[in-house]
Amino acid sequence: MTLFWLVLFVVLALFELVTVNLVSIWFSLGALITTFVSLVTDNLMIHLAVFTISSILLLLLTKPFVKKMKKREEVPTNLDMVVGKTGVVTEKIEKDGIGEVKVLGKKWSAYSDKEVEENSKVKVLSINGVKLKVEEIKESD
Repeated sequence: MTLFWLVLFVVLALFELVTVNLVSIWFSLGALITTFVSLVTDNLMIHLAVFTISSILLLLLTKPFVKKMKKREEVPTNLDMVVGKTGVVTEKIEKDGIGEVKVLGKKWSAYSDKEVEENSKVKVLSINGVKLKVEEIKESD
């Protein structure tokens, strides 16, 4: 039985190396721990219990640490730079319809929760696919 757990450890470790997503590392280590336990006892129920418990414990104890280590800072793209910018409506935007705005010298399809007339100034709230969500900027008198 020791050979089985050792082979399982190697297979799961190789699988982890191929995927690089920390999918099977905990089960691989659980199999390694069970390999050592199988040197002491031949009881299959003990092997399965050790494998299951050690894999789950390793998963629960290390997952938050690994998640913190893998946390990546989002890098804004060129598209993201239009968010927050001001543009001008070049084609009327109907309520819940599509119109067109010009932002940073480029024309974009745009939509809004409210109707926005042509030549109105708008602020870009977000990007959804290739459309900008905008809101009209009310000018003070």
